[in-house]
Formats: sequence, C-alpha cells, structure tokens
Amino acid sequence: MTPPEPRRRGRPTTPLLSRGKITSAALAVIGRAGYDGLTMAALARELKTAPSALYNHVKSKDEVLNWVQDDVNQTIDVSRFATDPWDQAIARWARSYRDAFAEHAPLIPVIAVLPITGAPHTLTMYDTVAEGLRRGGWPEDLVVDAIVAVESFVLGSAMDVAAPEWIFDVGAEGHLAPTFAAAVAARHGRGTSAADDAFALGLNSLIAGLRATLAATLAARG
Repeated sequence: MTPPEPRRRGRPTTPLLSRGKITSAALAVIGRAGYDGLTMAALARELKTAPSALYNHVKSKDEVLNWVQDDVNQTIDVSRFATDPWDQAIARWARSYRDAFAEHAPLIPVIAVLPITGAPHTLTMYDTVAEGLRRGGWPEDLVVDAIVAVESFVLGSAMDVAAPEWIFDVGAEGHLAPTFAAAVAARHGRGTSAADDAFALGLNSLIAGLRATLAATLAARG
C-alpha cells in the first residue's frame, strides 16, 4: 500500500483570497444588507475567514469599495468610441454609465472622493473615452473637463433613478409654490418616467453644449 503523501507545510502557493473573491463577497453582502451593512467583519464572515486574514489582502473598506466601483465600471459600454463620432459615443457611454450606477446609487457619494489608482477597469474606461474625444478633435487640455462634465451629470441622474416618483409633490403646501405645483402636475400628466425624461433632456442639452463648445474653441484657437 502506498503511504500517504506528506502534508505540505507553510503558506499555500496561491492565496486563498483574491481581489475577485473579495469583490464578489462584498457585492453579496451589499445585496443582502446594503452598503451600510458592508463592514470588514461582515465581509470576513462572508468569506469564512478571520478579519485579520482579510486585512492581509485588502487595506480597508474604502479599498474594497474601490474594487466594487471598478467591478461596476467594467460593465459600462465604451465600445462606441472605437467606431462612432465622439458625440454619439458619449451618448451611449452616458446611458450605459447611468444604468450601471442606478443599481448602485449608494456607492456614488463614496466613489466621488475615491482615487482611481488601483482600479484597472476604471482607468481603461477613462482612457478609451479620452482617446475617442481626442480623435474627435477635442484639444487635449479639455478632454478631462469634458469627461467630468458628462460624468457629473450621469451620476446625479443615476441617483435620480432611485428617488421616488412623488419626490416633488407639494402636498397641502401648494399655495407656497403654485407655479411649481402646476408644473409638477403637468409633468405627472404625461404618464412617463420622470427620471428617464429628465435624463434624456439633460443629455441631449449637454451634448449639444459640448458640440458648440468644441466648435467655438477650435475656431478661437485657429
């Protein structure tokens, strides 16, 4: 009978935890308990490991959220920047971006102050957008400004998706804002999604403004 192979000692050749496993576990915790329920202790329990072991792979909750952000950003469609004019590609990117973060609205205030270092998918997304804008004629010094302008609108719109439809109802205080109350009532009368309609209006206006800004800038710079 062949004797059993001796047990290996020391650390395993591959880590038991990985960035992918930690991110998936974080999303599972968030799915059950929300972002407030995501703690390092809860994440360790989800991974069936000790918090001390978890800290060997990730520094803090902020780093976990950075990974979650990067995971969400990987789902955003930037493919049109390789084929379409910059304004059409921006429109597709903005819609995809909004849809992705509408499902993760509580993450938005967090990612607004997180650096993008250590987030490879996020960096790739920004580089693809930047290359599409530059190819579309945007001066290099305005590329980041254009990205931030669109991104700020998109993230605000993603939060608007999570807001209740009745958020602007004035109730019994309509006499304090009669013009606004009438506008709200007229808006409800259309019977369509307020968040979707506002997003479409804002996106079309923003892109029209970007086109005008680009044309004026190129004319001024000769």
